[in-house]
Amino acid sequence: MAHLRALLFNLLFYLATAFFAVVGLPTLLFGANAVYALCRLWVGTTLWLLKLLVGLDHRVVGRERLPAEPVIFAVKHQSSWETLALAKILDRPIYVLKRELIWIPLFGLYLLGSGALAVDRGAGAKALRQLIRAAERAAASGRPFLIFPEGTRVAPGQHRPYQPGIAALYDKLDRPVVPVALNSGVFWGRRSFLKKPGRITVEFLDPIPAGLDRRRFMKELETRLEGASRRLLEAPASAGE
Repeated sequence: MAHLRALLFNLLFYLATAFFAVVGLPTLLFGANAVYALCRLWVGTTLWLLKLLVGLDHRVVGRERLPAEPVIFAVKHQSSWETLALAKILDRPIYVLKRELIWIPLFGLYLLGSGALAVDRGAGAKALRQLIRAAERAAASGRPFLIFPEGTRVAPGQHRPYQPGIAALYDKLDRPVVPVALNSGVFWGRRSFLKKPGRITVEFLDPIPAGLDRRRFMKELETRLEGASRRLLEAPASAGE
C-alpha cells in the first residue's frame, strides 16, 4: 500500500509540476513576486498531495524567535522536501544553490526569475567572490537569504563539513543568521521513492547575531544546528503529535 501511495503521489507531483511550469511561463515577465506567487501555488499543491496521499504533514516551531530585520536562514538539508516547502513557509527567500540546478529545463528559468543565486562549486574562491557581489546587490531588496551550509543533501544522522559560502555571506552582509533544524529525511529520504506518513518538524533556532569572527560563528552555527537536528531525529515520534 505504501508503494502504491508513493507511486500515485510521484505521478501527480510530476504532472502538477509540468502543468505549473508551462502555464506559469508568463510570470517570468513580471519579476520575482509573480514567480513566487506561482511557486506558492505549486508548493501548496505538493504539500496537499503529500498529506492526502501519503499522510505526511509538517509543523513549524520557533517563529517567535525570528527577528524583524532581514536575516540569513542556514538550513539543515536532508531532503528535497525543505527545498520546496521553505519557499512557502518563508517570505520570498533568495535561495543560494548549486549552478547545476539552473540548467534544468524550465525549472532553471523559474529559479533565475525568483532571484536565486547560483554557485559554481568547482570554481573555488572565484565562485565565492561572485556570490558575494551578487548577494550584496540582492540584499537591497530586503528579502531573506536561504542557504544550505553543507551544500548538498545529507542523510539523517550523517554529517558533512560546512561550506565557506555561509561564512562569506555572514561576513559581508552583516545580517543575523537563523539556523533551521528539521527531520525531513526521516520521512522523505534522499533519492527515496517511498515517502513515509508522519509530521516533519521545522524548527527556527535562536538567531546568531551579526559581527562574530568567522571561526566563532562557524562553531556556533554548527553546534546549534547539528545539536537541534540530532534532537529531532532522536524523537521522531514527536513529529506525529
